[in-house]
Amino acid sequence: MTKISKLLSLIVLILLNISCEKSMDSNFILKGHVKGLKKGSVYLQKQQDSIMITLDSLEINGNPNFELHTELEEPELLFLKLDKNDADEGTIVFFADKGITEINSTLKNFNFDATIKGAKQHETLEEYLAIMAKFNDENLDLIQNSLEEAQKAKDTTAISFEDEYNKLLKRKYLYTINFAVNHPDSEVAPYLAISEVPNTSISFLQQIYDALNDDIKSSKYGIDLKELIEERKKE
Repeated sequence: MTKISKLLSLIVLILLNISCEKSMDSNFILKGHVKGLKKGSVYLQKQQDSIMITLDSLEINGNPNFELHTELEEPELLFLKLDKNDADEGTIVFFADKGITEINSTLKNFNFDATIKGAKQHETLEEYLAIMAKFNDENLDLIQNSLEEAQKAKDTTAISFEDEYNKLLKRKYLYTINFAVNHPDSEVAPYLAISEVPNTSISFLQQIYDALNDDIKSSKYGIDLKELIEERKKE
């Protein structure tokens, strides 16, 4: 065996050992496939305060399959970021828990074609997002109708649109609050409270928090919700 062959074998062995050690030290594995991806980088990230932290990354060179690892203390929201090396990026948001999550998507529509299979918390989040998509469709219809009516009654259209928009916004808030209250055993409930309706009344936030199971109250997002309520009370 030549010196070059020995060197290449040693490099491969080192990379395999690193991969094995990373797998053994991780309790969360993200398996993914991006159809059409030949070159780029994928990043597994989480948000800490207002900063995005990279937990693991992999450079893609020909093989659209990838595997990323990290250690999770509890279920939380993670981000799969794709850098296609062409000033174009995409990000998929998902709820992760210990074990294996699978994400399949396409290079062309990375954000929108994603199918995610894994944590039960993500299934709950997708249930919520499906209803929110219907609210967003209503919002688009409302905007379109208001533009069409603007040609007929310019003085009253703005007032009518504002009234209808406020009603729609109130419905979205109430649905979110009701959804959170009805899922007291999921980390998604306090997450929705702090991310979707943090400015709602303190009584509604307290209602969500009081409905949570003890385990969820002591979770990352349960603690964040309690802190939010305490801060709001000081205002």
